[in-house]
Amino acid sequence: MAKEIKPVVPYDDTFAKLDIRVGRVVEVERETATPKPTYKMVVDFGAYGKKTSYGRFTNHPLDEVKGRLVLGVLNFGPKQVGEVVSEVLILGVQFPKADSGEATFVAPLREAKIGSKMF
Repeated sequence: MAKEIKPVVPYDDTFAKLDIRVGRVVEVERETATPKPTYKMVVDFGAYGKKTSYGRFTNHPLDEVKGRLVLGVLNFGPKQVGEVVSEVLILGVQFPKADSGEATFVAPLREAKIGSKMF
């Protein structure tokens, strides 16, 4: 039996309001000032600037994260994560067979223009 999905919502009142763009991770390091293992990532969104994000992508080696394309929600407010503040939400899904919250990236399969909008 299929699981139920959430109620249908209008596109213009939901997805259309999100500013989701392609960025490239230009710096990454382990962060120790968060409650759980986390990476601090500086992501370049081109004309939209560089933003700092903290995320639980730690099942990926640091050298695999640096330079990769990611999708980020630019118009969410800053979020406190332990002692640090994340400026942008990098999209991910649960890493296979990992603890809850451990993520792998949602990202373009091919090279994409930095700053381009997801639609």
